[in-house]
Amino acid sequence: MAYIYIYPMYTIRRATVADTEIIRNIAKEAWWHTYESILSREQTAFMLAEIYAPDTISRLLETGEQPFLLLMENDRPVAYAGYSPRQENPDIYKLHKLYCLPQTQGKGYGKALINAVIEQVKQAGKSVLELNVNRYNKSYTFYLRMGFTVAYEEDIPIGPYWMNAYVMRKELNDNVR
Repeated sequence: MAYIYIYPMYTIRRATVADTEIIRNIAKEAWWHTYESILSREQTAFMLAEIYAPDTISRLLETGEQPFLLLMENDRPVAYAGYSPRQENPDIYKLHKLYCLPQTQGKGYGKALINAVIEQVKQAGKSVLELNVNRYNKSYTFYLRMGFTVAYEEDIPIGPYWMNAYVMRKELNDNVR
């Protein structure tokens, strides 16, 4: 395994196709915990099935269309982030996914993954990172603390459901952390 970042309590490495089920399992646990008070059970189940279908995650990992970083706590996978350049504007990178197992929230792993993604974006020579966050998701305040600001709101159809989101943006510079 090629580790990208090594710290005393955790490591961050690039995920591979072999990590598909690991990512899906973290997603299942994190999504139910995150969205139980925001979305209906039906919508959460539908979106998980759509976004985290095994072939979808495998394809994203295999093609590199959306690289994933996997955070390991004592060699146990507990969080991940997926990112890529925006299709409509490759000068802007998008953080598509950032989820931690509920029992690891508050340990700084989300911050560590965002900072790792920021480093990857900067290495690609880009200086803007965006993300979508459900307008009712309490992680909205986390993103504000991380220096993101609301750029605009958008409502995204996902099957028969809607994701009501803020698009948040962070201008990257050399003083990021």
